[in-house]
Amino acid sequence: MTQPRQNPHTENVSAPRPIPSSHSVSMRMRKQRSRDTKPEVAVRRLLHSAGLRFRLHRHIPGMNRSTIDIAFPGPHVAVFIDGCFWHGCPEHATFPKANSAFWREKIDKNALRDTRTTAHLEALGWTVLRFWEHEAPEYVAAQVVAVLRPWKAQGALTSYPRIRSSSSSAPCPLGQAAAPRQA
Repeated sequence: MTQPRQNPHTENVSAPRPIPSSHSVSMRMRKQRSRDTKPEVAVRRLLHSAGLRFRLHRHIPGMNRSTIDIAFPGPHVAVFIDGCFWHGCPEHATFPKANSAFWREKIDKNALRDTRTTAHLEALGWTVLRFWEHEAPEYVAAQVVAVLRPWKAQGALTSYPRIRSSSSSAPCPLGQAAAPRQA
């Protein structure tokens, strides 16, 4: 007898999603973005105006549900801009009163996933920079520029050509070249 296939998006989920307490809560939660948030876009504009070129939302090899917000593949620098609510900011995180146990567990799991993602990338030789959404975009961009200064001085951050594998039109993960196709 075969075992049913597991959905990678529901692995390790201990409780079903709660029913929203009201229609307005449901609508508010639906509008929450997971990418291209205002803080991310503001930082990206500043980095781009500083002459830096980067990749967005790069998948991390070996991790199903994690992507790098802003990736610099050449120097292996990953930038994450974490939302205060979703990632449990010690200064600004608040927990909803309705379904509080669910939300506490969810946010704790998000923080644990952040820790694992950072450790995984560092094991792959990446420098990981994490910022909270409440930090000023100018501060975040200045920190990223400071870390990338040696590569920028060499002119290595002005462009990244898209590297495509011969078997698909999708870019290779983290900008690594695909192995040549065997005939």
